[in-house]
Amino acid sequence: MGVFHFLNVKQGDCSIIQHAGGHVSVIDICNASEISEEQVALDEAVVSAAKGILGNFNEKDHPVNPIAYMKAFGMKDVFRFIVTHPDMDHIGGIRDFFKTFSPTNFWDTDNHAEKDFGAGGPHDEGDWLFYKKLRDESPTDDPKRLTFYAGAKRLYFNRDDNGGNGDGLYILAPTPELVAQANKGDEYNDLSYVLLYRSAGGRVLMAGDSHDGTWEHILANHADDVRDVELLIAPHHGRHSDRSFDFLDVVNPRLTFFGNASSEHLAYDAWRNRSLPIITNNQAGCMVVNTSANPMEVYVTNKSFAQKLNAETSYEPKYRAYFCGTI
Repeated sequence: MGVFHFLNVKQGDCSIIQHAGGHVSVIDICNASEISEEQVALDEAVVSAAKGILGNFNEKDHPVNPIAYMKAFGMKDVFRFIVTHPDMDHIGGIRDFFKTFSPTNFWDTDNHAEKDFGAGGPHDEGDWLFYKKLRDESPTDDPKRLTFYAGAKRLYFNRDDNGGNGDGLYILAPTPELVAQANKGDEYNDLSYVLLYRSAGGRVLMAGDSHDGTWEHILANHADDVRDVELLIAPHHGRHSDRSFDFLDVVNPRLTFFGNASSEHLAYDAWRNRSLPIITNNQAGCMVVNTSANPMEVYVTNKSFAQKLNAETSYEPKYRAYFCGTI
């Protein structure tokens, strides 16, 4: 069974795909820290707790630790870990994550990013140095570092030995040109991976922090792949980010997941003006989607919010979340 998880991890990103074939993909990491075996049972309760507050649901004040979350779901191996682009809110806790799960494959971009860390900042310089070591030393295995561009087709992620689509992951961006431009301008959002996950129940479009140049490429070359998509993970967590939202006229998602950010920084109007529904981490906590069901089933960890969407909601133990509806 395919399951997609969009985690509530402060103002950052972390998505997990439990592929129907058994592989686990993790896309970005934030708020991760090592957890002892003795803590697992305790943190299982935290994963499924309903802490919702009516009105402002305030779930951003109750982020989850992705390592604890994954252990609570019994995930022990990560087949591929993907860093969409080199921002700290997408690699927060990468050292502990690798120590715990030792991903087999590591997808990266050929970026030239460098960072300065001041005293008292919100991010851990050690995570950056760990990531940079993985990036610059380019190990051939343990983990295997891979860089891909739009349209790549490979065994396991979108092909298998039987002529199927493997894990159903398709790369829509970046292109070599977008990577070169991002490196030249020291602006790395437009070298972000944009991934389309094709499942039995529908499509999930994961947009990273992609900006206008990326969407010009996608609409020119992959419009049919993203048209009227079932689920969109909003670019740049759903923030305004001084960008065009015209891509929504084509993508036209049935549902969009937003990450955490202050309300004044979120581009609510771009979706509301098009009558496109949104769920935010601050409302829902973590979101879990059964991607094998058709239509896909949506669950959230915040019971109060689930009840707002569906008065007859019920708790589903295998997802540690409450049923909201289908898309």
